[in-house]
Amino acid sequence: MAPAVAQLLFLQLLLGRTLVLDIKLPIAIKNFRNLHIDYPKVKYPESFQGYCNGFMAYVRGRMQDWHCPKIHYVIHTPWKDIRKLCKHSENFCENYNEYCTLTQDSYPFTICFLDLKQPPTSCRYNSTQTNQRLYLLCSRKYDAEPIGITGFY
Repeated sequence: MAPAVAQLLFLQLLLGRTLVLDIKLPIAIKNFRNLHIDYPKVKYPESFQGYCNGFMAYVRGRMQDWHCPKIHYVIHTPWKDIRKLCKHSENFCENYNEYCTLTQDSYPFTICFLDLKQPPTSCRYNSTQTNQRLYLLCSRKYDAEPIGITGFY
């Protein structure tokens, strides 16, 4: 067992960030799919007081982090249609240190935004539904998959 640990440490020193990124990348793709794609759109019970309150409870549970994100985008399009949008990412978004793309077509999505007029212990969300082009972060330059949403156009 000790030689395996030593080899792993040696590889980590030799490859540096690359090894860590290669391990984290499939997780980022899976998280994007689980946290930003909702197709067909789920209908939450009235007790949730709106779509975003239900969906954001799911998001916080999946992330195992109970802080209330201020904004979250949820795309209502099949994953097979969204995943192919990063096949050619010619742009590099320096602010995010990732490749990125602006979709050619518009897609239906919901913007969940935290209601700031509430007690800090509450995570209540308002929502806006729209159909616009998306700015996506991609896992690499070619044959990539989406790993984030930075905004819309």
